Amino acid sequence: MSGSFQPSAVLVIDVQVDLIHGSRPVHDGKAVVARIGSLTERAGQAGVPVVYVLDKDVAKPDSPGWQLDPGLDAREDDLRIRKDYSDSFHHTDLHQQLQARGISRVIVCGCTTDACVDMTARRAVSLGYDVVLASDAHTTTDNSFLSAPQSIAYYNRVLDGFGAEDGFGNGEHEIVTLPCAEIDFG
Repeated sequence: MSGSFQPSAVLVIDVQVDLIHGSRPVHDGKAVVARIGSLTERAGQAGVPVVYVLDKDVAKPDSPGWQLDPGLDAREDDLRIRKDYSDSFHHTDLHQQLQARGISRVIVCGCTTDACVDMTARRAVSLGYDVVLASDAHTTTDNSFLSAPQSIAYYNRVLDGFGAEDGFGNGEHEIVTLPCAEIDFG
């Protein structure tokens, strides 16, 4: 991954009320929200943009369950992107918004690990971004194969280094996994 202090943005994916507090809440949601809140607070202090992505499939848009979790303490000037697909870039203006701000590195966190977080992180590499996956700030629910903690561990492992040696993106961009406390905004 080129330079540690690239122009960065934090992508907070689908940290919405119904995923954190709904009928089938994600694993360890409140603690993940707290870590994301700390990460975005540090980003804001460093002048790093924060982008909140909201998924129409979580709840009816603009309903109480669709809103950002209040524990995030999002600022009015933070960018918000509505999406219809797991990939936060697909049919949204996220890429254009990041390009307009000169962003070359995205820090990815949020819900759900095995869908939206995975797809967005991989797509970011294919679009030419370096990616830091906040390893302790993404979460999911149990599925028929793995428990939520197993899925989180699996994706932290499988995504770490994605793009570096496999030829995807010509090895120019990659995903690195780091806990929130180790993510530096320079």
